[in-house]
Amino acid sequence: MSDRLDGEKSGTVAWRPPRWLRGPRPEKVPPLVGTAGAVVGLLNLAAGLFPRFRHSRLHALAEVLPGTVSALAAASSIVVGILLLMLAHGLKRRKCRAWVAAVALLPVGIAAQLVYRHSVLGAAFSLALLAFLVWHRRAFEALPDPRSRVKALLNFVALGGISFGLGLVIVNSHPHKIVGDPSVWERIKHVLWGLFGFEGPVRYVSNVDYTVGYSLGALGLLTVATTAYLAFRPEHPAARLTEADEEKLRELLAKHGGRDSLGYFALRRDKGVVFSPTGKAAVCYRVISGVMLASGDPIGDVEAWPGAIERFMEEARAHSWTPAVTGCSETGGQVWTRETGMDALELGDEAIVDVADFTLTGRSMRNVRQMVKRIERNGYETRVRRVHDLEPEELARIQKAADAWRDTDTERGFSMALGRIDADKDGDAVIATAHLAPAEGEAPGPFGDLKAMQHYVPWGKDGISLELMRRDRSADPGMNELLIVASLQAAPGLKIKQVSLNFAVFRSSLERGEKLGAGPVIRIWRGMLIFLSRWYQIESLYKFNDKFQPRWEPRFVVFRNSRDIPRIGLAALQAEGYLELGLPRALRRKAPAEPQPCAHKDEPITADAVGTAA
Repeated sequence: MSDRLDGEKSGTVAWRPPRWLRGPRPEKVPPLVGTAGAVVGLLNLAAGLFPRFRHSRLHALAEVLPGTVSALAAASSIVVGILLLMLAHGLKRRKCRAWVAAVALLPVGIAAQLVYRHSVLGAAFSLALLAFLVWHRRAFEALPDPRSRVKALLNFVALGGISFGLGLVIVNSHPHKIVGDPSVWERIKHVLWGLFGFEGPVRYVSNVDYTVGYSLGALGLLTVATTAYLAFRPEHPAARLTEADEEKLRELLAKHGGRDSLGYFALRRDKGVVFSPTGKAAVCYRVISGVMLASGDPIGDVEAWPGAIERFMEEARAHSWTPAVTGCSETGGQVWTRETGMDALELGDEAIVDVADFTLTGRSMRNVRQMVKRIERNGYETRVRRVHDLEPEELARIQKAADAWRDTDTERGFSMALGRIDADKDGDAVIATAHLAPAEGEAPGPFGDLKAMQHYVPWGKDGISLELMRRDRSADPGMNELLIVASLQAAPGLKIKQVSLNFAVFRSSLERGEKLGAGPVIRIWRGMLIFLSRWYQIESLYKFNDKFQPRWEPRFVVFRNSRDIPRIGLAALQAEGYLELGLPRALRRKAPAEPQPCAHKDEPITADAVGTAA
């Protein structure tokens, strides 16, 4: 994907205004342009739906906006109003296509004003607005967001429902012009027939039939036209890691991968990447809900980081995405804030265990030691090996088991998740497994004697990072502790010096909040975190990590301004798999039959972490 924009990557160039239309870029985007578009859309919509509104005091304001009061103008006013409402967010984000659509709609409004209303004032106002948009055209050059064909289905369902609701309002907005007293079902049939362009059972007097018919037909045509556009327009694919990009990233990781424990997770296939001009550094990202979300530190030479960060910010500006970084180190946060002017906030801490210092002796390790000994007495044994040392049949069985033991419908993970177990690409990764031979006369399970597994990805030449942990629900509590201890004990034989465990969000707040003398603010914040832990394992994950006496390395989130934090938080929850916004489950495509266990340590910690040795 390199340094090019998405339109260039996919072989299709996103539309931009012709060069002769481009003028000097203004210092900033015209303020409230999105809000203005929404207000104009609502006024046009109201003017087309409610005839009495056009004779109220607000008519003086609505009169200067695009739209007329005749039968055709009413339909045009409704369509223009809906389209402007749909375009408002795009205008706010400086989207090029939103600008094109708005500029195309305004001449239609001008013609309607002159032909139907003979309103020189309205035409002059529309012409002034058109001139304003053309003059500030360079402010609207943001490229389209990555989209899929699912948007066409969502548009048909959503806009179809809105059109049906507005149709009922239109049919019933002329109560004194209706012939007779048609039933509710007849009115509904009139709306349905009208959306398809046919005449329904309801009759009107004083040529209101034309107004209602044109309005319903326009709504139906708008629904079909926008759905067809979304379905048949050229695909604008989401960013994906290409083979060439992956090769470049692996070269950078081979030289500089030991600097950041999250570096190897840049090889996720659903991430995009931008490289510095020299190719010595890269930033990996994913776009979610308009947020360009990078994870961890840039990959590669620290001196080349500014060039990769600059390319990242250029792409964010080109698409009008909100730039953000989650999970970067203190050094990474300093470089990001220095190069971009953004701000940073401590997000949590990463638990890192130095293999040379790890021991099960001592009072602080009593619970872990007793739990591990108890499980071993029950007949469990562990194996810790590199992925390339496993036989293909055993690796396939572990993959199937990990997929079957997943606790959620969707895979979780982004910043500390790889998304695959691959002996060819990731052979240096480490897999720890727990086994229990079946009792005499007992049939083996679907995965033989396998009861739990953990997957660690490389961290430079002498480290590993925990990526995935899963266990059979019928296994004894403590499988996670058992396998982590087994991995730490086997680490010297694998020439591993440090192991990165889970990431504990807001760990320092939890720790300070329970200490003697903590102030009321930190205590309230700690209480909120404990409350949220019922769903997001905030406290339990911290307590679980703390069992192994790690050193804590702070991680930060980098953001442009404070008002972006809620949006970035929403995007991060979506990226990690804790929040899913999409089609209902019944309408989703089925996942591939080939099991590919991935991403996150979505194994619930609570059962293993809270349980104590008997």
